[in-house]
Amino acid sequence: MNTNFATYIDHTLLKANAKKAEIVELCQEARQYTFASVCVNPTWVKTAVAELEGSPVKVCTVIGFPLGASTSEVKAFETENAIQNGAGEIDMVINIGALRDGDDDLVKQDIEAVVQAAKGEAIVKVIIETALLTDQEKRKACELAILAGADFVKTSTGFSTGGATVEDIKLMRAVVGPKTGVKASGGVRSLDDMKKMIDAGATRIGASSGVEIMKGLESTSEY
Repeated sequence: MNTNFATYIDHTLLKANAKKAEIVELCQEARQYTFASVCVNPTWVKTAVAELEGSPVKVCTVIGFPLGASTSEVKAFETENAIQNGAGEIDMVINIGALRDGDDDLVKQDIEAVVQAAKGEAIVKVIIETALLTDQEKRKACELAILAGADFVKTSTGFSTGGATVEDIKLMRAVVGPKTGVKASGGVRSLDDMKKMIDAGATRIGASSGVEIMKGLESTSEY
């Protein structure tokens, strides 16, 4: 087990049909390998917090997921509720349509609503859904995330038309500079995949295949 690699991983289970027993197992695996966090839907935050009590593993949840099309007020409320339930990390989806419309103010204000709701109690990762954007739009999304005070930019939900690519990680890292986190998510299924993303500039990896990655095995998982 390479603990160094483990600390990059957000061990993820976001499927709609996930059962409590699967969330418990996810948390047990995260505790065993000391992953950075477990990433679960908001309804499972309390369960994950209880399962990880006494562990350094954080509980991450998703906001405005997976479409990013909720209003800013709803995203802010979701964030506050998640933090009250014990979440320490927030992965929010931007308003993708607004970005593509060139409505930069709306996109920035949408991210700011979540950042302000987090109030320093949780780090905020901004999912820009790279598969739906041009390179210019990806750059703009990253710039707006920085202006809004986000801690990370993240490639993907894992529920759209594509996931993380090395090229996108390089682009995002170039835009945000060395201090902001970059999370590669979607399609990272092996240790080799993970190494390529880290070499490109990723500081966090979102994957449902954390255990397989740590074992250096290829996974057939679809996240």
